[in-house]
Amino acid sequence: MTTDVPSLRQALQSNHEEPEGPARNARAERIFADIERSGDTDLLIDGLHHLMVVYNYSSETDKMFVPFARLLRLWEEHPGDFDAQQTHSLFWMFKWVSSGMIDQPHIPLASIEKWQAEMERRYRLAGHSERAVRQGELRIARHLGDRERATGAYAAWLAADRDDKSDCHACELHNQGAWLAQLGEDKAALERWRPVLEGEFTCAHEPHAILAQSLLPLLRLGRADEARAHHLRGYRLVRPMESMRSAVAEHVEFCALTGNEARGLEILAERPAYFTQTGEPVSLLGQLAVTALLCDRLVVLGHGGQRVPGPGERAWTADELGRHARGEALELAARFDERNANTHVSDLVRRRMDRAPLVERLPLGLRTGRPVSVRPTGPIAAAPAGPGTPASAASLLARARELSAAQRPDAPQAWRAAAAAAEQDGGTLDALAQAELHDVLGTEVGRSIARSVEHLRLAARQYEASGEAGRALAAQARAAHVGCLDHPSHEQIEAALTTVDGAFDEVRALLASGATDAHQASRVLLCRSRILSVRLGTAQGTVAASAAVSVWEEAVGELLAFTREHRGDPGVDVIVAEALGHLGEIAGIRRDPARAAELYAESAAGYERAGRPWYAVDVYAQLARASRASGDLEGAQQAARTALERGRDDAPPAGRARLHLQLVEHLADTESPDRAAWEEAAEHALEGAHWADEAGESGGLGAYARHRLGGLLLRLGRAEEAAVILEAVLPELSADDHGDGMVVQTLWWLGECLMALNEPRSAAEHWLKAADIARTWPEQRDHAMLANLAGEALYRAGLNAEAELAYRRAGELWRELGDVRALARSLRVRAWIAVREGQAGPAAARDLMVSAASGCEEALPGLGGEDRDRMRVELAETYRQLGELLVNSVEGEPGDKDAAKAAAARAAYEEALSHAKRAVEVFGAVGDACSEDRAKAELLAGWLEADLGDPVGARARAQGVLDAFSTEGLRGEAQALLRYVMR
Repeated sequence: MTTDVPSLRQALQSNHEEPEGPARNARAERIFADIERSGDTDLLIDGLHHLMVVYNYSSETDKMFVPFARLLRLWEEHPGDFDAQQTHSLFWMFKWVSSGMIDQPHIPLASIEKWQAEMERRYRLAGHSERAVRQGELRIARHLGDRERATGAYAAWLAADRDDKSDCHACELHNQGAWLAQLGEDKAALERWRPVLEGEFTCAHEPHAILAQSLLPLLRLGRADEARAHHLRGYRLVRPMESMRSAVAEHVEFCALTGNEARGLEILAERPAYFTQTGEPVSLLGQLAVTALLCDRLVVLGHGGQRVPGPGERAWTADELGRHARGEALELAARFDERNANTHVSDLVRRRMDRAPLVERLPLGLRTGRPVSVRPTGPIAAAPAGPGTPASAASLLARARELSAAQRPDAPQAWRAAAAAAEQDGGTLDALAQAELHDVLGTEVGRSIARSVEHLRLAARQYEASGEAGRALAAQARAAHVGCLDHPSHEQIEAALTTVDGAFDEVRALLASGATDAHQASRVLLCRSRILSVRLGTAQGTVAASAAVSVWEEAVGELLAFTREHRGDPGVDVIVAEALGHLGEIAGIRRDPARAAELYAESAAGYERAGRPWYAVDVYAQLARASRASGDLEGAQQAARTALERGRDDAPPAGRARLHLQLVEHLADTESPDRAAWEEAAEHALEGAHWADEAGESGGLGAYARHRLGGLLLRLGRAEEAAVILEAVLPELSADDHGDGMVVQTLWWLGECLMALNEPRSAAEHWLKAADIARTWPEQRDHAMLANLAGEALYRAGLNAEAELAYRRAGELWRELGDVRALARSLRVRAWIAVREGQAGPAAARDLMVSAASGCEEALPGLGGEDRDRMRVELAETYRQLGELLVNSVEGEPGDKDAAKAAAARAAYEEALSHAKRAVEVFGAVGDACSEDRAKAELLAGWLEADLGDPVGARARAQGVLDAFSTEGLRGEAQALLRYVMR
């Protein structure tokens, strides 16, 4: 407790800078209690004003009416106690109170209209524009649903002159656009908001609110990509601000209407107090309405029993919370309706709660807790039956066989449907159908290798029992191959080869007798090639690996020779295509990427000719890698695109993710990609993240996709979106799972984002974390760069002592690396820090600058060409800054009345002039490339000559710059120097 007036003023200022919310409000109330005891009227007025501000920008706006009434009474009793700023604040707050009363259902409409009229009267008497009055009238009319009155108020608002009681440009444009959006004029609303969205006008709460309010208009206009960007940018801005509940509700609504229900739940969970803060009923009504909307979406998607965040300590399901929120919203809306004598508020709330999705799926690039719904992504396996008629077991079996014959990837689904239908009919599939079912299910090795082997062995026995000896042998061979896929031993591989060799001898005899076909025989032989591929992976040592490659290549040659006479059969042609892919892999192992690309291209073409493009997906992906390795970047990109196109419908979610990410690498990782390539790469990274999440691989593949997406968005200049993505992915990364290089790169990019967003302190934290990881790397350049960046960020944040430590660390590393130029730059900044801090003194700062110059001078004799010129530039810049530093460090000027100060200043100015002249000389030696830098040094020298009593020299330098340059900045400084000399 204190009644010390200066201390209380400082407390008010400190509390004003605290985050919005109940804690700040409570502090304001405690401070005000002390202010009242102080007896200082001026401070009392400021304390009441502070209460108004903190209440208005919080969830307790209902509390602001009491301090305003007291302020107004003080004004009426003693207007002379108010200075100009306090008077301005009082009239400014009329806007908050008069039309703001409409948001409180307990305040009668007559009272609201009375206060609005009182504001109009007082503004008119004080000579203020009616612009703010008409804006307030529009707010009241919109709430009441009085369109005619609202239209008139809007027109009068725009027609009235702006004055110092008008809202800032950003807030005015927000409210004007909001009215247009309410009228259904989405395009006009967005155009009205455009200057704020583009950064021309901003304030403490804009573009935050506009970004939120623009989400649905953008979706309705089909501009989903912009809506996504506005959600990412906007939610990051409003997340820490308690007064932005309405905006947060709009972000939840956006999620509910774009297939991002899980994201909506995450947002609800972050601010549980929003469910219970009743001081601002209008924003509470929005919170309740979008909660009901989101929960109803979950119920529709079959997740009504899912646990969701809600009010209080109790556990809620989506169904329970939805019903609760709907009931609370309608009850609160009814209170407004009763006050307003109409149903306008309830009608709006019902429409909001019952909105249908605007987009089925809009990936955000953020990790979702889990897929909220499961939607079919590929062709439906079973043939559609007529309306209301279930497909018969016979028709489903026919469909399954059709898909198996075509080697469709969705055949397993069809076989399961056929088996289920047969069982439902009270029977089972016959022996041959059972064999075919197990044969197909055995291809799903991704589920369980052991289970796949079991299916294939069952298939072999049932084929044998059905008189299909060739198919039985092919199933045996596939079982032998699949059994080798899970960490096989040498003995296991050799046993598998023996099984396949025996099967091939038998199937070849059957083929000779006409008891089977070439397709089955080729399948057996193909399995031998597959097993030899596995054996290569277990080979120990270079010699063994080389021998294994040769054996594998020989086996592939035998396979291709065997199939030569049977081409034209789609089944055989598919085997040939796979064999060519094996040869492509062998060529890659032998480091012949050009030959590998040729073979992969032949393989892909074979699959296409056989009518099995879905099998070509992996081959096109391999073709892309081989083409890139051989230098054919265009071919690589085309192959990656084709892989994605062929896999779009049939690849599983994880496969789709990898295909999108492969294209990201081809688009973004070339030497000189253009902006269009980066934009396309970002789109594919976004899709990759979505499909990784759908596959349940958020932490691995999904994290990599988001990492790439964040980097691409940063490269595209979309730092706000990039920061959201990178901040979200950072907790998913670990050095063990993703490699410390990926962690460091993510931290590095995030630091760059935060610097672009003017958050240097946070940027420094991330760069220092990255530097600590890079500290252990054998190559220390990244460590040095990160320490340097951290120093830059800390310097910008005004944390001089911390910046000095970071730059010192960077400088030591640059010295060890032999990078003289980088060392010189770090020393220069440390010199300026020494001047800024004032602890080490000008002498220490000068020593750092001299050390930087000396290092450059010493390095010059051993350099030539461009390296020499670059070092000269660094040296010249060091001399120029040394001159500036000397002038900034000395007290007084050469003409100072204090003789001692004048003498010290003259000595410093003369030394500074010598360094400026040296900078001019060295910049001049580099040539035209440094002409502007040379001009800056010339002007520095000119100012120094003018102060040292050499107007002729100063005038000559200024005129030389004017004659040589048209650059506005340089010409302006040169003209200023001329005026100074001629004064």
